[in-house]
Amino acid sequence: MSEGLSKRYRLGTAAHTYGRLSESLSNAFSAPFRWVRRSSIASPNAESLWALKDVSFDVNVGQTVGIIGRNGAGKTTLLKLLSRITEPTEGRALLRGRVGSLLEVGTGFHPELTGRENVYLNGAILGMSRATIKKRFDEIVEFSEMGRFLETPVKRYSSGMQVRLAFAVAAHLEPEILIVDEVLAVGDVAFQRKSLGKMGSVASEGRTVLFVSHNMGTIARLCETGMWLDEGRVKAHGPMDEVVGKYLAASAQGTSHFLVEDPTQAPGDDDVKLRSVAIKNGQGNASTYLDSRFPIYIEMEYSVLRRTVGLRTGFRLLSSDGTVIFTTRDNDGADLPAVEQDRGTFTSRCEIPGNLLKGGQYHVTVIADRPYVKVIFHVESAVSFWVESTQRIYEQNRVGVIAPELKWTIQRKDLPDAHGKS
Repeated sequence: MSEGLSKRYRLGTAAHTYGRLSESLSNAFSAPFRWVRRSSIASPNAESLWALKDVSFDVNVGQTVGIIGRNGAGKTTLLKLLSRITEPTEGRALLRGRVGSLLEVGTGFHPELTGRENVYLNGAILGMSRATIKKRFDEIVEFSEMGRFLETPVKRYSSGMQVRLAFAVAAHLEPEILIVDEVLAVGDVAFQRKSLGKMGSVASEGRTVLFVSHNMGTIARLCETGMWLDEGRVKAHGPMDEVVGKYLAASAQGTSHFLVEDPTQAPGDDDVKLRSVAIKNGQGNASTYLDSRFPIYIEMEYSVLRRTVGLRTGFRLLSSDGTVIFTTRDNDGADLPAVEQDRGTFTSRCEIPGNLLKGGQYHVTVIADRPYVKVIFHVESAVSFWVESTQRIYEQNRVGVIAPELKWTIQRKDLPDAHGKS
C-alpha cells in the first residue's frame, strides 16, 4: 500500500493552500488507483518537520488495521496521505478501490448545504451514482439518527451531529477501504458503540478498514493487524495484540511517576495544564511494585490557568495487553455539575481498593475534559506499575480480569427439629 511514504512540513513559512476537501477527494477518486510521488522542494535552509518518514507497509484486501502511537506520532498525517487529502513529500501510496474516510469533524461536508444535499455530495465524491445513493439513503439516515435535521444546513450542526452523519455516509456507501480517525470520540457513548459495531460488520464483509484510536482495548478487539508509529516512523507492525503490548511497555517503561519538566510542553490547553501523575502505596510513597492486598492511589496534579467551567479529570486503567480494566472520573457517583473551577493548582486522588487487581503489569492513561465539549489532555500510559499477588494460590488462579474479594453471607433457611430432621 505504501513505499517510503514521507511528509515534510516547513515551519514558520506560509502553508501551501489546498482546495476544498471535496475537490481533493473528487480528483483522487476519478481513477481506481493512483501512484503518487513528490520530490522534496523545500529550501535546505528552511526549518522543517518530518511528520512522516520512510513508512512502508502492505495491507491485504479485507484486513482491519489499527494504527496507534502518541499524539504527534504521524497517525493522522498517514491517513491524510492515504485519503489523498494531502500529498507526500517523498514516496508513493497505492490504493485500489473507493476510499471512504472520516478524519475530522465535517470531513467532506459543504457547510452551506443541507444534510440531505451533503449525503448526495459525499456519494458523488465516492463515485456512486445517484440511484445507488438513493437506494442506501434511508439506511444512512436511520443509522445516523439525523432524520429531523436533514433539511438544515450543516453549518448549524454540532460536532456530534456532523460526526453522526459523516460516519453513516462513509460506512454505508460501500467503500472498498474505510479510513477512520479518532473523530468517533466526539459525541455520545451509544453512537460510538454503534459505529464500532458497524466497522466490525464492514470488515466481516471483506472490506479493508484502517482505524486510529487511543482506546487500546477497542482497537485490539476490532483489528487483527497493528502498526505503531513513533516520531513519524514505524516502530512495530504485526499482530495487533503484539503491537499493543510493545507500545504500552515502551510508553510507560515501568515508571511510577510522570513529571512535566517544561511547563510550555505540558499536556493541556490555555485553561488547564497537567503537571504530574504518580502511583503511590498506602504510605504515600511513589512505587512501581505494589502488594495486591493493599490500596493503590493514583494522583494527578494539574494547574487551572483560567477560570474553567465543567472540568472533569480521570484515568483509564489498562492491563499489559491493552484491555481496559475500568475508567473512572472525579465525578463518579454524581450528576455532572457545571462547576466553575478557580485558578490554582489541584491534586485529584483516586483509591483503588486492595484485593481487587490480579498480579501483573498495569498502565494508567490520564484524561481531562469538558464533557461533550472538549478533550483537554489525554496522556496514554503516563505511568505504569506492577501488582504483586500475595493471595492464596487458588485465588490467584481465578478466571477474570480482576480478582475482587466480595462480601458474602450464608443463611440457613430452615432449622432441624429435636430429632435432627429438617
